[in-house]
Order: sequence, then structure tokens, then C-alpha cells
Amino acid sequence: MKQLIECVPNFSEGRDMSIIKQITDEIEKIDGVKLLDVDPGAATNRTVVTFVGTPEEVIEAAFQAMKKASTIIDMRKHKGEHPRMGATDVCPLVPVSNITMEETIEYARKLAERAGKELGIPVFCYEYAAFNEERRNLANIRAGEYEGMADKLQNPKWRPDFGPTDFNPAAGVTAVGARDFLVAFNVNLNTTSTRRTNSVAFDVREKGRVKRTGDPITGEIVKDENGKPVYNPGSLKAVKAIGWFIEEYGIAQISMNLTNISITPVHVAFDEVCKKATARGLRVTGSELVGLIPMQAMLDAAKYFLRKQKRSVGVSEKELIKIAVRSMGLDDLRPFKPEEKIIEYMMAEETGNKLVDMSLSNFADETASESPAPGGGSISAYVGALGVSLGTMVANLSSHKRGWDDRWEEYSDWAEKGQAIKDELLFLVDEDTRAFNKIMDAFGLPKGSQEEKAIRKNAIQEASKYAMEIPFRVMKKSLESMEVMKAMAESGLRASVSDAGVGVLCARTAVMGAFLNVRINASGIEDKSFASQLIKEGKEIEEKAIATENEVLRIVNEAIGE
Repeated sequence: MKQLIECVPNFSEGRDMSIIKQITDEIEKIDGVKLLDVDPGAATNRTVVTFVGTPEEVIEAAFQAMKKASTIIDMRKHKGEHPRMGATDVCPLVPVSNITMEETIEYARKLAERAGKELGIPVFCYEYAAFNEERRNLANIRAGEYEGMADKLQNPKWRPDFGPTDFNPAAGVTAVGARDFLVAFNVNLNTTSTRRTNSVAFDVREKGRVKRTGDPITGEIVKDENGKPVYNPGSLKAVKAIGWFIEEYGIAQISMNLTNISITPVHVAFDEVCKKATARGLRVTGSELVGLIPMQAMLDAAKYFLRKQKRSVGVSEKELIKIAVRSMGLDDLRPFKPEEKIIEYMMAEETGNKLVDMSLSNFADETASESPAPGGGSISAYVGALGVSLGTMVANLSSHKRGWDDRWEEYSDWAEKGQAIKDELLFLVDEDTRAFNKIMDAFGLPKGSQEEKAIRKNAIQEASKYAMEIPFRVMKKSLESMEVMKAMAESGLRASVSDAGVGVLCARTAVMGAFLNVRINASGIEDKSFASQLIKEGKEIEEKAIATENEVLRIVNEAIGE
């Protein structure tokens, strides 16, 4: 449910790890951010740091890291093989989940503006965050490097996007950008020949292979008017690839950088390599993911391979990940551990206290205890999740029924819709308890001074509104889930029509139970227009739920008969 972005700042220090440690310590101080990797290079005198988190927290951590770097790295003394122009040389933001590139661009520019204003560093925005086309390319911005930046900044054409036009000799110049997520993905072949593997790599990579006259191997290289080689493009956009031999495993690999997985997803790259390898008499034996991958990329891969089999994609997240791993052979060389490879799992909070992770008996015991939470709101969400799970089960059974092969996609769509609603309701099981705890925390705030009283009162009001909004979301999702049960009662597997009926009964209970929580939490809210609007909409949802329940039960009872 959270928005996540990745930040990959490059700092101009790769030899003194005590300096890098001071910078990464600033990152790790920020809640909501997780440091994933620190990769120093002595020859380049440069360190690439990777961390992930929620957007506001990520740009706060990035700013604090940039601030520290500007005070402890002196660019006047810096030497290294990699092109550079500042203590924090570049700082790209990358959308990971539940966030658009447009939103990421806004965060990048916000970070750039703050760094320029508060740190006194000239800052350029590049790639998607650039304000003009020439600045999209980082190489254009960095041209002249550190030594040439003082003069460059005086050129009106190269006025920085944020910060002073005067050169900062110690901190240099920084570029802040927004770019697509890059996935390093290797595909394994049943050969030891690097030459044959490179042939496949050249077939698929965007750059392709050198164009030749006559024989494609020995023919003369075709050159353009500038004397540069002309290339025949490969079949995959936004893909860089090369073949190499891995001594450790005794196989050859196609090593790919997928520079924009929205253009060429992992599963498309894998399938295309399979086709090109087969055409050259080779066979793909599996693949390897280097580094991390967003959850959505794995889910998209699983659904792609399921659809090729004409199988329902409406299965659990856990099952989808298993399917993606098996389909692409991601465990060919070593076990694939989702908790170490999928960014969202790396960011996941400890789950030991989550209600949805308890056993059924422990959940019941926890509910029956003297603690006021979990209460009716959490139970309503859980009942709703169980109800739509039944509807989803009927959809999945129907999609696999012998003789209904031409309707698999129809039922798959219903199952996928049901899974999404189920996941949201399960999230709301714990969120309702968190909403209650927010109220308790607000009541616990100090109330000595007038300012403290005002802060406490505002916190109580905001928490109370949230405690209304969560069960209201349960109502909306549970009503929405009834569409699944109705469709399954009308056209799903006849032997499971009673399950659709039980599902709609659960959904009605979830709607009405959640509405009780909406109403009782309204009593403490001073914003009467807010409270009355939710109650008005809640009554409409309740009426629709009862009407839909009656309609579905009529269909179910007619199907069951006397």
C-alpha cells in the first residue's frame, strides 16, 4: 500500500570508509528508510549508495546525506578515474511501487531546490526531472567536470536549476534526477561458447550488432558519413546485453541491463532470449537476478506466464512469486529468496504482531481477551476478506472447469478482482487496530500549556477522523466484493453456488459491522460536516449491500432448489 522510491546517490569518496560511514549514518537515522547497499570503488574514488523508503523520508535522508557529504568531502583534493563534479555527484530518484514517474519528478525537484537553497550548492536536474531537453543527458551537465564548473556556471546557458550561480569549491556541483528502475538480469544457456552467447545477446539488445556487407561475420563493416559503424538494431528496446562465460558454474550467460522495465519487462526479455537462443540451436536453462527487483515486476511476470497457459491469474501474491521464479528458472544457480530480492519485502516491517499473520485460534484468542483491540472494525474487515475469498475460489474453480476453456479469461478477471479486494481488506484488519491506537496515543499527549492542549486536541480530531475512514473503506470494499459473488452465483460453477452465497452473507456482515464503527467514531468528531457526509454515504452503501445480498441469495436459492 505504501509508495516507495529508491535513491542511488554517488559520493566522490571511495577510499576512506570512515567518511562514507558518516554519510550513510545520516541515511540510517531517518525512519521509513532502509539502506540496501554501499558500493565503494578505490580506483574511481567514488561510492554508490542505495536506499529505499517512502518518498518524504527518502528525500529527507538524501538531503541529510548531501549535507554531510558537503562538509566532509573536499572536492579540491579529489582525484579519481570516474567523471565527477561534486561531493554528491549525482542523486537519482527511482519509482519503485505505487508511485508514478510524474510524482517522482516532483520529489526530485523538491530535493534539488532544498539542496540548492540550504546547502549553497549549484544543482542541475537531469533525466526525467530535467527542465529542458539538453539537461536530460547527465553527460552534457557533467561536461568539463569539477575543474571546469566555475567557468561553466558563468555561462547563462548553464545557469543551475537551483542554488547559487557562484561555484562552491569544496562541495562542487550536484545533479539530482529521476530515472527508471534498472534491473540487472542474466539468462543462462546450455553452452560454454561465449561467441555463440554473444550472438544471442546481439540479437536482443537494443543496439544490436555491427552492420556488414556480404557475410554477416567476415564482411566489411558499414560506416556512416562520420566514419562510425552502423548497427542493425536488436529486438528489445531499453536493453543492454553481452555474453560471457561463468567459470564458477561452467556455463555461459547473457548479461542484460533492463534500463526501463516499463518498456521491456523482465518476462519479455526472458522469453525473447529463449526464442533467439532456440533459433541458434541453444537452450535457456534458467536465469539470475543481480540485485533487487520491484514486486510488480515479479507479479507481472507470473501473470504473463499464467495467461500463456490460459490459467487464472487471480491467485495469491505468494503463489504468483513462486510461478515467476519457476517460469524463468530464477533459482537455477542458487536458491531465490524473495525476502532478499524483492524491494517491498526488504522494506517490510516486522510482522510478528500483525493480526493477519496469527493463526485462526490465536486471532480468536486475541479478540476475546480484555484488550479493546482488535474490535468490531478489524473483525468486519476480516469477515469481508473471508467472504470475497469464497467468491474468488469459485472464480478460480470455474476458470479450470473442463469444457469451459473458452471462458477461462472471464473467470480469471473475476478472480483477480477478488484477490485485490481480499488483499485490501486484510490490510484494513490491522489498519483498524492501528487507527484505534492512534486515538489512544493522541489522548496520551501532554496537555499542560495552551500550545500543548491545541496540539493534543488536533491530534485527537485527526485520529478520530482516521478511525472513521478505515471502517468506511471496509464498507466500500466489501460492497465492491459483492460483484464477484453475484457474478459467480449467476454464471460460476454450479456445485459451488452455495459458496458464493456464504461469501455474500459475509460481505453484508462486513458492511453493516463496519458501519457501526463509522457511526460510533463519529461522536467524538467536531467537524460535523465530515462526519455527517461519511454517515450519509455509509447508509447508502449499507442499503445497496442489503439489496445485493437479497438478490444474490435469491439466485443461490433458486440454483439449490428445494
